[in-house]
Amino acid sequence: MRWLIAGSLALLVLYPVAWVAPLLRAGLLPIFGMDKISIWSGIVSLWETDIFLALVVAFFALIAPYAKILAMAAVQIGRAGPRTLRIAEWSGRLAMADIFLISLYIALSKGIGVGRVETAWGLYLFTACIFSSLLLSWMTEHRIAATARAN
Repeated sequence: MRWLIAGSLALLVLYPVAWVAPLLRAGLLPIFGMDKISIWSGIVSLWETDIFLALVVAFFALIAPYAKILAMAAVQIGRAGPRTLRIAEWSGRLAMADIFLISLYIALSKGIGVGRVETAWGLYLFTACIFSSLLLSWMTEHRIAATARAN
């Protein structure tokens, strides 16, 4: 269980890095510079135009995945029960919506042919954090079930 806790603690550090890391670079034409877009810069930009949408994105990209990791760590160290893990698992899956939307944005912008969009390392980091979170919660749930069967 120690390495599961270590994985959860690592995600508590990596998620904030992924939030400010560049997800993609976008530019209107190849001769102009490319703007780096991160989750954080996207939320800040949305806040100026559509506060409700900014709050929705902040919930899916920041709050839901981080709350899941905190809840999972609480279960792993024995501060919360297995039921908490099931609720956390559900909320963590909401973060997958962000990856879908980012991928859809990249596909649409490339298909239109106006401007240029390139993926950046932050997209891969954010995706790895989400998949690692899903894997850690699955492994934690199975570890708890195995411990319960042994007792």
